[in-house]
Amino acid sequence: MPVSTGTRRAPFFDYSGLFAAHESEYAAIFRDVCSRGAFIKQRDLADFERELAEFLGARYVLGVGNATDGLHIALRAAGLGPGDEVIFSSHTMLATAAAIHFAGPTPVPAECGPDHLISPAAVEAAITSRTRAIMPTQLNGRTADMTALQQLADRHGLLIIEDAAQALGSRFRGRLAGTFGVASAISFYPAKVLGCFGDGGAIITNDSGVFERAASLCDFGRNSAGEVIRWGLNSRLDNLQAAILSFQLTRYSKVMHRRRQIATIYQQMLGDAPELKLPPAPDSDPDHFDIYQNYETECERRDDLKQFLEENGVGTLIQWNGKPVHRCEALGFRQKLPYTDYLFTRMLMLPIHMTLTDDDIAYVAETIRRFYGR
Repeated sequence: MPVSTGTRRAPFFDYSGLFAAHESEYAAIFRDVCSRGAFIKQRDLADFERELAEFLGARYVLGVGNATDGLHIALRAAGLGPGDEVIFSSHTMLATAAAIHFAGPTPVPAECGPDHLISPAAVEAAITSRTRAIMPTQLNGRTADMTALQQLADRHGLLIIEDAAQALGSRFRGRLAGTFGVASAISFYPAKVLGCFGDGGAIITNDSGVFERAASLCDFGRNSAGEVIRWGLNSRLDNLQAAILSFQLTRYSKVMHRRRQIATIYQQMLGDAPELKLPPAPDSDPDHFDIYQNYETECERRDDLKQFLEENGVGTLIQWNGKPVHRCEALGFRQKLPYTDYLFTRMLMLPIHMTLTDDDIAYVAETIRRFYGR
């Protein structure tokens, strides 16, 4: 196990390092795309959509401007609208609820479980006569219990549309996140495991009708012949970003492997600390293959620990600025979700990204142990 020496910094994320790690390759991609004048809906985008579909084992992938647009469009393409309700986990980015709201349905937040993912029991308790869909957020690079959620959906005649923004490559019982429901959306925000140099996202579906409607909705309502057949939006993944993502996808298995290595080091160095609850270790549950988009822990004296780590050069983050969606009262939410509220007094994300060395992770862990007097 590596041992740190001296003062060291471990930023929560290293955006410039994302570029520096493959600067020559990215420069070549930029020159190639720009010299061809290939900026919107060119072959690089078509190639990336095909490559990502092959990676996921999905029939259709549609590059869009961002994952929020992707969820919005997926909901509309699946036929949801005003008068419907969609249940989602309150432990998610506000974008999940915003996509539901702007697509027309009412977003209904539900409790998460001890794994920080949506609770199937809470979903069942939230179902009403207006419920049309469940939108699980596959959070932190882990996929929810999709067997339980699918059983609920089947029993009540509901659709599943996945917010898989943080989970590309994650599996539940061998099946990849983003391929369970009628449609899903993933994010290519720079801090994602597969991240571009700006906003970007994709819609995934195996349903030809959903795909055709989604393709029209994200391109001004035009069909493949260019005829306007509905009101639509302008949400297309830039061709340059698609080329960058295509390059990154070729090395994605190595990236997932490295993040799982980092999670293993955290587990080895912090797993015996009673003040902490760590995410499940890699391969600790045969049903799950996690990619560790984030390393979200639960900590005693969370706020003091966060300050101590900052003073010692370690960057941390509390997701969603410390507020679950149901606490956004200005948006009209009135649900009481005590377990989610409790978790938000304890949760803290530790650094996990590709520019960190084993010694960096050891330093983070040693600093945490020092805070707790260990």
